[in-house]
Amino acid sequence: MNYATPASASGAAPQEAGALQGGTVDIGRTLDDGPYATLQKFAVVLAALSIVVDGFDSQLIGFAIPVLIKEWGITRNAFAPVVAAGLIGMGIGSAFAGLFADRFGRRWAVVGSVLVFGAATCAIGLAPNVAAIAALRFVAGLGIGGALPSSTTMTAEFTPARFRTFAVTATIVCVPLGGMVAGLFAAQVLPAYGWRGLFFVGGVLPLALALVLLIALPESPRFLARRPQRWPELVRLLARMGRDVAPGAQFTDVREQSAEKHVGFTALFRDGRARDTTAIWCAFFMCLLAVYSAFSWLPTMLTSEGLSVALAGYGLSAYNLGGVIGALACALAIARFGSRGPLLLCCAGGAASAWMLLGVSAASHTGWLITGLALHGLFVNAVQSTMYALCAYVYPTGVRATGTASALAFGRVGAILSAFAGAAIITAGGAAGYLTMLGAAMAVVLLALALVVRHIPKRAAPR
Repeated sequence: MNYATPASASGAAPQEAGALQGGTVDIGRTLDDGPYATLQKFAVVLAALSIVVDGFDSQLIGFAIPVLIKEWGITRNAFAPVVAAGLIGMGIGSAFAGLFADRFGRRWAVVGSVLVFGAATCAIGLAPNVAAIAALRFVAGLGIGGALPSSTTMTAEFTPARFRTFAVTATIVCVPLGGMVAGLFAAQVLPAYGWRGLFFVGGVLPLALALVLLIALPESPRFLARRPQRWPELVRLLARMGRDVAPGAQFTDVREQSAEKHVGFTALFRDGRARDTTAIWCAFFMCLLAVYSAFSWLPTMLTSEGLSVALAGYGLSAYNLGGVIGALACALAIARFGSRGPLLLCCAGGAASAWMLLGVSAASHTGWLITGLALHGLFVNAVQSTMYALCAYVYPTGVRATGTASALAFGRVGAILSAFAGAAIITAGGAAGYLTMLGAAMAVVLLALALVVRHIPKRAAPR
């Protein structure tokens, strides 16, 4: 099918999906109204795999800290700067990856991010002291932080609108999926090969994936449509997706460009987006504070309550397993009912599930505690994962990566705070103080998301 067929000499030709007068192709209609081609799904799978190894590597430090505390004979507070260094790197990586992706392409942002955190994680296996681990975690954080907004933007721009919320959420849910795999992996590797073996393997996996991405990952068609010098590349890409266009076709994106009265960072606060941007930033800040308090300190909290390193690892795996289930279920609910109701309900569930665990003894009621952590992970990760789909809806193509990355950068600030707050609260208040903090953070997220105006709308009923 040729979407760029010009009008015939005898009169205007019927316009097919994606075609405008004069042989111009509307890339938005072409992607949103057309089939979900195999190549599009393949690109989404590759983006999702980059997030699996992202989640795997980002959580390795949480499993290694209890072992390092015992092996090196130092306190948990000594590792707060290590955790913070990684999270500071993630914040910087998140902020700059969006600007890089909007200017140079989503593909290079994804490939570069995976390559950076893979190499740095490998190097941690050779670290001689805490300072070296902190420096290498900072470098790894640059890549880990950059991969998330770049990969979600890639997913959003390859997926038709009718599948976009679920596809973006399925990509983000690979963070807890990667963490779940890391927990199961750490429970087996740490006793046999120690923390160095854990980081060696954690680095090799993303390095291998980076090579695959370099060879196989295509550039976003929406990004290519905005650069006339790359239109021949876009024509070839659309042909691989089963959408043949004329070699000399021109491209536009009518709906997206009509929404882009301004571009650049300041566009996040123009055209009525100031309230939504502020509320989304606040929600990301508090939600990632809660998430990374679990990723970084949950195993330490559980070992401080008397559980073994293996059981503590399974506790974080349960948290992540709940997150995978919750995020996918929330995405399906959003696709049908819109984002406001499901997100607010999950925020309330995240706060309530944390507070319900107060007073549950880790030693005598281990099963109940781990089950409760899985329920808490279900609600918290459902919110955290689907907020990226909300960003993809709120921001148009020209600032989508920047908008997503800036929200995530604010989230990383909350995560950095968790590095110090987690250690201090566990030391001062034990499990009760830790769980109280998690619940309070999700209560604030509830208030922030209630203020967002541009929630994803309810899907119209089929006629």
